[in-house]
Amino acid sequence: MCRFNQGSYSFKLDGSLVTEADSEMQKAMMLSLQHNWPEYAVLGEEMPETEQQMQLDSNAKGLWVLDPLDGTSNFASGIPVFSVSVALIINNEVVLGLIYDPNRNEVFSAIKGEGAWLNKKPLISQTERKFLNQCTAQIDFKRLTPDMRVCLSREHPYASQRNFGSGALDWCWLAAGRCQINIHGGQKLWDYIAGQLILSEAGGYAKTFGGDNVFKRTLETRSVMAAVNLSLFKQLQKYLTSMACRN
Repeated sequence: MCRFNQGSYSFKLDGSLVTEADSEMQKAMMLSLQHNWPEYAVLGEEMPETEQQMQLDSNAKGLWVLDPLDGTSNFASGIPVFSVSVALIINNEVVLGLIYDPNRNEVFSAIKGEGAWLNKKPLISQTERKFLNQCTAQIDFKRLTPDMRVCLSREHPYASQRNFGSGALDWCWLAAGRCQINIHGGQKLWDYIAGQLILSEAGGYAKTFGGDNVFKRTLETRSVMAAVNLSLFKQLQKYLTSMACRN
């Protein structure tokens, strides 16, 4: 937090920002994870892709997946919406996820098969909104196809739309019912891995546009359609799969 809107930044090859805080946070967290769980490998967003793939392919007993600063553009611009995300994969299953929002002092967490929590209180996805056209939608238009952006903008099957700039927090705020649906054209492993477990354990639903589980042990991006409950998820899925311009 001491570097919030203060530290220097540079641009990656894909055009995204990286700050001193990203690098320093990753170093600190990797040291802590490796010290406490030396039997597990660690994959961080700020690693070179070749090293990320090496960690992903390792034969370690488990794999930590770390996003040291999700929402870097917000952080560098002085917008207080960013988070830290970490998840653990064992036997090709995501068994633990934790996302920390330092600005609101909120810790979202989940354990596979045991539930989800917000600051140690049980987190249960719920909403009084019954129909898609009543929902607040989280949508990252940047990563959708042009045709899909046009369709959603023209038809707006939701009541209103938001894009907060931290994909990890989007999952958490969906799980907490602050928004009701989420549409994203392509998230990286570290963007979704903790959040999709938190949403699932809270009672929400998520799939790729093609209907597959979002989590896959790959560095390739994964599309996301998600909702706070099964009824809204089915409505969202029906709408997206019926769109002539879907991915």
